[in-house]
Amino acid sequence: MEEKKIEGLLGMAQRAGKTASGEFAIQKAIAAGKVKALIVAKDASGRFKETMMKEAAEKSIPIYTWLTKDELGRCLGKEYRAAAALLDEGFARALGKKLQPTAECVARISEVGQ
Repeated sequence: MEEKKIEGLLGMAQRAGKTASGEFAIQKAIAAGKVKALIVAKDASGRFKETMMKEAAEKSIPIYTWLTKDELGRCLGKEYRAAAALLDEGFARALGKKLQPTAECVARISEVGQ
C-alpha cells in the first residue's frame, strides 16, 4: 500500500513539473541547487550510483534507492529511468516520511559536513 502512495507521489510531482530525470538533467539540477531529494533505481549501474551518491552528498541531498529502472520510469510516465530528482521541498518531505535515505548516502553527507 505504501508503495502505491509513493508511486502516486512521484506521478504527481512529474505532472506538476517538479522532477528531473536522466543523468544530464539531474546533474544540471544538482549544480543549480534545485534538487531536494534523489531516487536511484535499485538496478542502476554501480558507476551511476556512485556518481549520484557523490554529487548528492556534496550538496547534502537525501538519496533513496527504490524500485527498478522500469518501475521508476513508469511512475514518471516515461521509459526506464535510472534516477529521478524531486525539485520541490514539499514532495521531498512527503517522500522522506515514507522512505529511509540510503545508509551509504547518510554516511557520505556526514563525512562531507565534517
